[in-house]
Amino acid sequence: MITHDHVLALSALLFCAGAVGALLRRNLIVVLMCIELMFAAVVVALVGFDRMWAARAVADSVPMEGRVFAMIGIAVVAAQLAVGLAILVSLVRNRDSMDIEDARLLRW
Repeated sequence: MITHDHVLALSALLFCAGAVGALLRRNLIVVLMCIELMFAAVVVALVGFDRMWAARAVADSVPMEGRVFAMIGIAVVAAQLAVGLAILVSLVRNRDSMDIEDARLLRW
């Protein structure tokens, strides 16, 4: 049986993998994917906490806070990903590069 500790350990592992990938990579697409992985880890943790709180609740009044936070988190991640991809398209059109160091040139 999958316990709450397993879900939280998976979430921590996903978050750490995303953080290491975002810090060590120079390709903008890979960095965006790693940030998306970190957001997915937060959503997994929220659903895990919801499962933990629902198990303790009375059967008639099951709380939905974790699921609501997860859905809001997914919506925010989708919006951030759209902005990130728009920046990436602008960078490729202007500089023909996907290197993070070239992203600083978008200020000028």
